[in-house]
Amino acid sequence: MKKHRQHLHDIDLRSIAWHAMEKYGFESRFPTQVMDEVNAMQERIYSDIPEGFRDLRALLWSSIDNHDSQDLDQLEYCERNPEGTIRVRVAIADVDSYVQKQSPTDEYAAHNGTSVYTGILTFPMLPDRLSHGITSLLQDKDRLAVIIEFVVQRDGSFSPGEVYRALVRNKGKLVYETVGEWLEGTGPLPKSIKDVPGLEEQLRLQNDAAQLLRKYRREQGALEFDTLEAEVVMENGEIQGLVTRTPNPARALIEEFMVAANGTMVARLGAAGVPMIQRVVKSPRNWAGIILAAANLGETLPEKPDAKALAKFLMKEKTVDPLHFPDLSLAVIKLMGPGEYTMLEPGATPTGHFALAVVDYTHATAPNRRYVDIINQRQVKAILMGKPGPYSSKELSDRAMWLTDREKASKKVKRFMRKSVAAMLLEDSIGKTFDALVTGAADKGTYVRLLVPPAEGRVVKGEQGLHVGQNVRVRLLKTDPYNGFIDFECISREKMV
Repeated sequence: MKKHRQHLHDIDLRSIAWHAMEKYGFESRFPTQVMDEVNAMQERIYSDIPEGFRDLRALLWSSIDNHDSQDLDQLEYCERNPEGTIRVRVAIADVDSYVQKQSPTDEYAAHNGTSVYTGILTFPMLPDRLSHGITSLLQDKDRLAVIIEFVVQRDGSFSPGEVYRALVRNKGKLVYETVGEWLEGTGPLPKSIKDVPGLEEQLRLQNDAAQLLRKYRREQGALEFDTLEAEVVMENGEIQGLVTRTPNPARALIEEFMVAANGTMVARLGAAGVPMIQRVVKSPRNWAGIILAAANLGETLPEKPDAKALAKFLMKEKTVDPLHFPDLSLAVIKLMGPGEYTMLEPGATPTGHFALAVVDYTHATAPNRRYVDIINQRQVKAILMGKPGPYSSKELSDRAMWLTDREKASKKVKRFMRKSVAAMLLEDSIGKTFDALVTGAADKGTYVRLLVPPAEGRVVKGEQGLHVGQNVRVRLLKTDPYNGFIDFECISREKMV
């Protein structure tokens, strides 16, 4: 074990991460011009309320994010109306107030398009002084924000409300895991909530609103997945292994609020009659493959894509076989194909987001981490100030295409790094056999994901005739951490219909 640990130490995962960024076309270092510009920025102190802003610092705002997150993009606050509806406010960090369009910092962010989280290193879209500092909605700091309001109706639908600018103050920086465990009754009330008077009641109300929203979207055909996405575990700077992130009520709360907030942003831009970037998932790329996956579980899906039928099937399988539901989720996601950004002209018919069961959707709630969110922020701020939109339809169309490419590339970097870490952890297991799930089967190669540990690799022997979603038994043949290669031989498979 000592020799193995020493060998792991010899593998330079940081260097591999830098290489992966460059391989997929990212600029991995901030140019001097960008750092000089950001270092010259001054954090603003607000003794008076800026013109055109509301003072909402007294509200019981809080954030929920990962335990190590400092790039806080949004805060939440709810209040129950007399008629039983729930008014939700989501505060979004006003990144545009510091990052001016076409500035060196803006051009760098536009090129990368997103922050890239590799598990080993984080490559932020904006320098830490911005995203972790003066544009982050940090606890006990006064910050400018764009407020998105919506009302959750008693049936779980939501009505888009106002979008405006305000001064806010985060009262509690909360963590997904501890808040989620408390909400589902498996953990104690977190100290970060207990120490703030009224925050416990506020979080319970937020959870009530989120559950209503989720129930309604389920009824409309929203797809729910448990993918058990692998994350790298680091301790004292050393790799300890790969773990899977499981859903919890706190993550579901934020997801529901962001879906509604993004829908509200689309409604506001649409009402102003300006072109916009929408986030879409068209009809599944391989519906026939999804039909086959369902048939192998004894279920029949319609010949044409049907979100409600698929959602009903997924919910049933989650109840009947929760152990294998993450594998089914992963297979269906692969068969559906990725989301993308597209420009929508005023008055045009939107494509919609098949997986979320919503027609109007965009990304506008994470401007410290995604560039499309900065674009939407600039669009809505121009509307609020009565100014022309800062982007033409042609520019938005070009940006949408580029940012779709950058998002796909960022996923490739993360997948590459997971494979590198997995290859490193598995190098002493050559010749051993594992249960696995086929996650990809195409001309470019056949891929499987191990159930334990959650590692993905390529089947280079015995791959003929395998299908996405099929359970197989594989033997590990070779690992190469520096190239992210894990090679398997398929030695047995379940029969397909």
